[in-house]
Amino acid sequence: MAHDDKLETLVVDGRQINLLGDAVSSSEGVVGQNEIAIRPISRTGEVLELVPGMVVTQHSGSGKANQYFLRGFNLDHGTDFATYIDDMPVNMRSHGHGQGYTDINFLIPETVGKIAYKKGAYYADVGDFSGAGAAHISTAETFKQGVVQLSFGEFGFQRALLLDSFDTANSSTLFALEGQRYDGPWSDISEDVEKINFLGKHILHLDGKQHLSFTAMAYDNQWNSADQIPLRAVEIGIIDEFGSLDDTVGGETSRYSFNVNYRSEVFEASAYIIDYRLNLWSNFTYFLENEDTGDQFEQVDDRVIFGGKATYLTKGLFKDLKTTNRFGVEWRADDIEEVGLYQTQARERLAVVRSDAVQESSFGAFWENRIQWTENLRSVVGLRYDYFDFDVDNLAELNFSDVDLNANSGQNNDDLLSAKGSLVYLFDNAWEAYASIGQGFHSNDARGTTIQVDPTDGSPVDSVDPLVRSFGYELGARGFISDQLNTSITVWALELDSELLFVGDAGNTEASFGTERKGIELTAYYRFSNEWSLDIEYAYADGKFVEFDEGVSRDEDQIPGAISNVFQAGLNADFSEAWYGSLRLRHFGRRPLTEDGSVQSDSTTTWNARFGYRSLRWDVVLDILNLTDSDDHDIDYFYESRLATEASGVATEDIHFHVIEPRSLRVSVAYKF
Repeated sequence: MAHDDKLETLVVDGRQINLLGDAVSSSEGVVGQNEIAIRPISRTGEVLELVPGMVVTQHSGSGKANQYFLRGFNLDHGTDFATYIDDMPVNMRSHGHGQGYTDINFLIPETVGKIAYKKGAYYADVGDFSGAGAAHISTAETFKQGVVQLSFGEFGFQRALLLDSFDTANSSTLFALEGQRYDGPWSDISEDVEKINFLGKHILHLDGKQHLSFTAMAYDNQWNSADQIPLRAVEIGIIDEFGSLDDTVGGETSRYSFNVNYRSEVFEASAYIIDYRLNLWSNFTYFLENEDTGDQFEQVDDRVIFGGKATYLTKGLFKDLKTTNRFGVEWRADDIEEVGLYQTQARERLAVVRSDAVQESSFGAFWENRIQWTENLRSVVGLRYDYFDFDVDNLAELNFSDVDLNANSGQNNDDLLSAKGSLVYLFDNAWEAYASIGQGFHSNDARGTTIQVDPTDGSPVDSVDPLVRSFGYELGARGFISDQLNTSITVWALELDSELLFVGDAGNTEASFGTERKGIELTAYYRFSNEWSLDIEYAYADGKFVEFDEGVSRDEDQIPGAISNVFQAGLNADFSEAWYGSLRLRHFGRRPLTEDGSVQSDSTTTWNARFGYRSLRWDVVLDILNLTDSDDHDIDYFYESRLATEASGVATEDIHFHVIEPRSLRVSVAYKF
């Protein structure tokens, strides 16, 4: 079967698809809608936990991008993991809150057709943010039935969903509309989430092998945040673990996009335009820097993104060997009207820290070659070239410290050539082995590439490297046995160059060092019968700093926030037009919060359950989130802060945490037509 033809079947089958003879590495896979639909999820970002080893948490409000962890990375909001939806990049470059900011709240889970994930940097078609891997999410091309669904739950959870599709011999049209409200369990605030999502898609089937689609998406959200809180404030009784020290933080965001996709047997092309805005208010240190007005700040991001991609596939013979060559180009331009940082109090601006207009563009070209050397041995080799251009224009004459920031305006550019390759050996119809190696990279914030002065005091600051190289390799094996067991084992390593980072929360740069990570991943998906299945995923990672500045102890080699152990498992049942459900366990282990490892977080374990009954016309679902009512933490940090009750000028180092939301029940009733 041809490579492209085989991929078409993945939309339906997901974990059941046999990737032997097609995959580039053992840490590559596909998930289908059926596997998404059976899982209980508390927030949209958790669909990425279908990537084995990925942990998705939250340290703030329901409208903010999630916090991601994978392969020993604290990915923050997405810096080293590339995410795409219908070929549109989700990661935001030079973002107001964090580089690579990945907010997928605009995605309606029921509209996902498949998720194809690729861990590691072995894939020529993935460029920026590719160190730890990538996920390509494709929305559905049709729905089996129209659906009207209403959901209600504890803590003020309300959700309404309407979706349907209309098919003719030559076209398909679908739409989905979602509205959600949520108050949350917090003792001092109501999250007051007001989220609206829309998806509209029209597909023309030009003939049996050519398809042209037009997709429009719209997303609007506003919320109040329950940020992480200091442990000492809970221990001395100022607040409880569901309390807040600043009840005026939160955010407003919107995303509107339109994209066109064309595909045939040998040629694919896409183009998109995205209009995006965010105003985000946060306060992580309370009264440390500003004892009278507090440390609240606002981050602003207002941009339009244009881009596109095209690939061409050729098939033929090379010295009587079957070979394919795939060529691709892609382009992206971010026209950022303002990316800003302000001092605020109760969401009112007091002073500007930084405010810039940014023009950032990139061009990438890649080539991938596949050769079938023998019946059992094949190779995949790729080259990729990327060029980035940065242009930063200061918008603030003077900031809160009367620092002239015009010196931070400027231009920069950089380029990289990356090589990737895999050797794959097929033992028999059940087992295949892989050896993969590749170079990846992530871009740094444009403001960091031109910065000259610190906005807090005007002192000189080192600019960052525009593009930061990563290098990874792995050995692995995949088994697909009797259509019942799909399993894989991967041993991997990843190196990241020494770098400086631009810190969006402070508006300046912060040192970081080169790192090495290594680990092992195990997956097993076992289907007992047509109705019952079990999935088990375990990931271990060990990460260390390997380069140090003068005066830094080599004992301080721990990477704060890097998770070593991740375990997920689920028992699933699906009796078609009858009962279905899933019981799921997620565990991620202790992690260092300081470079010397003297402060550690606790481990986190949660259970979720879904029980449902479907008939021809009705579907009733009960979700029990945090089944055991665990009070473990979603996330922990260790840094300095100051409470209003503490002595002037005193900075206290402390664990700051965000607790898992307590056990809650949600009921959904859907009518299908």
